[in-house]
Amino acid sequence: MNNVTFGRYTPYNTFTHKLDPRNKLFILILLIVAIFFQFHVWSTTLLLSGAFLILFILMMLISRVSFLNIFKSLKSMWFLIIFLLVIYVFIPNKAYEGTPICYQFNEHYAIYWASFYQCGYIILRIILLFCLTMVLTSTTKPMDLTYAFEWYMTPLKLIRFPVHETAMTLSIALRFIPTLLDETERIMKAQESRGVDFGRGGLGKKFKAIISLIIPLFVSAIQRSEELSDAMEARGYDPRAKRTKYRKLTFGWRDAIAILFAGAIFGGVLYLFILDRTGTQIELFQWIFKVNPGF
Repeated sequence: MNNVTFGRYTPYNTFTHKLDPRNKLFILILLIVAIFFQFHVWSTTLLLSGAFLILFILMMLISRVSFLNIFKSLKSMWFLIIFLLVIYVFIPNKAYEGTPICYQFNEHYAIYWASFYQCGYIILRIILLFCLTMVLTSTTKPMDLTYAFEWYMTPLKLIRFPVHETAMTLSIALRFIPTLLDETERIMKAQESRGVDFGRGGLGKKFKAIISLIIPLFVSAIQRSEELSDAMEARGYDPRAKRTKYRKLTFGWRDAIAILFAGAIFGGVLYLFILDRTGTQIELFQWIFKVNPGF
């Protein structure tokens, strides 16, 4: 369970750590939307995805996010990769007809290269999304994320929506992700010391081993929630009371640079997407060679 690093804040003094959490959340949404734009020309989509991958690697280097932890966390995606391969490669899709064939079984069934491309593209987008969320959770304290969520939901107070309660729930959920992971690892070690093997045996044996893990984990989670509730009540916490904040969030010059950079990326991708949808399909590889004939 130590391989799962989502939700673990790592305190460093980097450029990304000093950004306003509201700004980081907005930039995250902009880049996620930009990632999921898909173009008719496959080379344009592939080139933009590669550019996003390079950009996110630079972001992780600046934020000092551990690549080793990311690779360990991505190992758990093998089942998803196999599932996507089965869906895209072996299930017939009329959209692939007329494209190059990888293997022809008979006159009615064939495997197309386009299916491998589409599967790889989906997996790449998942990896990019995972890297973005890792940068956000590794550089932002859970309480700062709560302030950001609450700030964005402020207009909902006009319709009497429980903004503070919702933000506090999100904060507690984010806060207890690493705690529950540590608790799961502790329970697994305790079960293994009593003879439970989580890695061997058939499906039925593994299911029983998982049951022996889930039940103590639920009991521990309920106990922790009761302890947290008692501690908040003992300190006089009232979700409906008017509250002040110990730390006030402010925008700075770093936030201006970051939002302008993310806005420029989103604007460029959106412009290409509009041209693509209006029939002006741009081949980025050809455009690069025309602009830079020395390549």
